[in-house]
Formats: sequence, C-alpha cells, structure tokens
Amino acid sequence: MLGKNAIRRGSASALVIVIAGAMTVGGVTSLASAKTTHHKKKKPPVSAVVKVETPPSANLTETGSTLLYPLWNIWAPAYQSVFSQVNVTTGGTGSGTGIADAASGTVNIGSSDAYLSSSQLQSTPNLLNIPLGISYQMIVYNVTGIRSHLNLNGTVLAEIYQGTITNWNDPAIAALNPKVTLPNLPIVALHRSDGSGDTFIFTQYLSRTDPSWSSSVSYGTTVSWPTIKNSLGEQGNGGMVSGCNVTPGCIAYVGISFLSDVLNDGLAYGALRNGDGQYVLPNPTSAGLESAAYQRQTPANGTISMINGRVKGGYPIVNYEYAIVNKDQSSASTARAVRSLLEWCINLKDGNSAQYLSQVRFVALPPSVRAQSVVQIHKIQ
Repeated sequence: MLGKNAIRRGSASALVIVIAGAMTVGGVTSLASAKTTHHKKKKPPVSAVVKVETPPSANLTETGSTLLYPLWNIWAPAYQSVFSQVNVTTGGTGSGTGIADAASGTVNIGSSDAYLSSSQLQSTPNLLNIPLGISYQMIVYNVTGIRSHLNLNGTVLAEIYQGTITNWNDPAIAALNPKVTLPNLPIVALHRSDGSGDTFIFTQYLSRTDPSWSSSVSYGTTVSWPTIKNSLGEQGNGGMVSGCNVTPGCIAYVGISFLSDVLNDGLAYGALRNGDGQYVLPNPTSAGLESAAYQRQTPANGTISMINGRVKGGYPIVNYEYAIVNKDQSSASTARAVRSLLEWCINLKDGNSAQYLSQVRFVALPPSVRAQSVVQIHKIQ
C-alpha cells in the first residue's frame, strides 16, 4: 500500500510492428539493411529484436523506482498474458530500496533511475546494472496564475534549494521569463525524503550546472539537503505530485511517467536550460536527442550519466532506467524466469515497443545498448 502516493495506471494501446531482414549478432537479432541493386537507397535504421526464453513456472518480485513503477504495472500483466506460468509482483518503494533489496536477495529485480556507483559495483560484484529504457524528469510547480512553461536553469534551481531565491518574482527568475508576470509568492521547495533515483539525477543536474551546489551538496540517491525555511520532504513521485498540488508556491522534481497526474492536478512544468544554452521542454523527442549523443559512450555495464550534454535540442535531465539484479539467483529455474522477463522488457516488439513505452512517455533503448543489456541478462544464473 502506498496510500496517498499510489500511482495511477494507464491503459494499453495497440501497435503492430513488422520485422524483416534479421541477423543475429552477439545473441541479439538485428535488422539487416537490404542490398541495393540498380538504385541507391538509404539504409533503414538498425533495430534489434531480442530472443525471449520460455520461462518455467515462477514467482518473481520487483521493487524500487517509483518512476519506473507505472511501467512495471503495464509490463507485468502484459508479460503474464504471454507467460501465464510466471507471477510478477511489483512495488514502488524508491530506487534506494530497490538497489538494497536486490543486493540482499529480498527481491529478484530492483528498479532504479540511478546507476550503481563504482564503489557499489566493487563491494557487490554479483550485482548487474541493466538498462531497460530511457526516461527523463520534469520540474513541476504550483504558481498562482501561471500555467505556462517557465524557463529555469540549474543555477536558479540550486539557489532555490539552497534558500537563496525565496520568491517566485525574484529577479533571477524574472530575467529568464521577461514576458511573464510573476506573483509575489513564497517558494516551497519539495524534495524526496526516501532514497530516490529522481534525487540522484536532479542533484546531478544541479552539480553539473552550479559549482556551489557541486562543492557543498553534490549528488546521490540521498543528499544532505540544505536547511531552508520553506522546504518539504515527500515520498515517491506520487508524493511529490500530491504534495505540490496542495502547496501553493511549490516546486518539485518529478519523473515523466507522472505527467498525466501533474496535468490532471492543474500543475505546470518548466523548460530547462541544456548544455547547449537552449531552454528545452521534456518530451520523447528532446529526451531521444539527448540520449542518442551518449549511445556510443555507454559502457558494457550501463553506468553512464546523460545529464546536461551539449546537445542541440536535447533535454538535460535524461537517464537509463535500470534493473538491478543479482546474477546468482536462488535456482536455475528462477534465473531462467528472470532472464525471460527482462528479455521481454527490452525486446523492441514487446516491452520496448511504443505500445508500452508511449503510455509513460519513455524512449526505447538504442540497438547497441539493448545488445549490451542482453549480454548482462545472460549472466543471470
């Protein structure tokens, strides 16, 4: 039970995908471009389809990221409609709990918006850090009379969360929004009180854009938030949305899978300054542009920050959504079921298709990263 933080679920929509010209590379089936004969044609974009194992009967558990939780609530019944012998229990408890529970063996899959740190990988070498999809984050606010997309940047956000900027009509905010009449309204800065991947990527953005934040607070799934007058802690993305809804003047960082909740509650969200100096709104196109710039840089274990790159049109707070999994499962049959579920999740014609991802506005994994995820999934025994 998540109480007031319960997450609203979307409904499925249909999509037909035609796959042709496939070839197998490193355990991943990729689309091969057709040979041209008389006319030169552009090669079709490379895609990837993953072979999904048929699982044995199993009961699997997942918990963690509240940003990924709405998608798991779509994925789990869809997977079970194909493989009814597997029962999948999901939970939205925060990325920190997801990582800890996967490490302890309490759950089979820990979901996280944050990648494992080098120290975590060294101390728990059996843990795998597997990208499942691409997500991004909104900056949400409840400002009387303002429903437009305000321009915001890392310095302004850092000063709000440090208590230097305390009112919505502060000159620093007004300078970014010269055509908007801002009210004399106190700002209430909401932050996550639980271990959170959303906190991880939000504070990474502040660290990348504001030297004072980087040196005094830094980033992580939990941080020592500066003590300021108007500040509230909330649990989960659901708590951030509901808390902002009842708090005039609030500002909050919220995962994109909650956009419908944000809009239904009459809240607005901003355009963020990216590393190229542009103010960009969060959407699948801008998130796709940002993440594409990091595709070739993504290491085999998936641990990479995709924050505030110098990408034209790219949205600056983008991340992989991860499955944190112990490669040594309790039994061979459980391992096979976990592999099957994760293979289905990243398969372009299954869990990574627009049929599912569009409901939470996620972006599919690029082929090369999907192939790397397959290699990691095959380590689960």
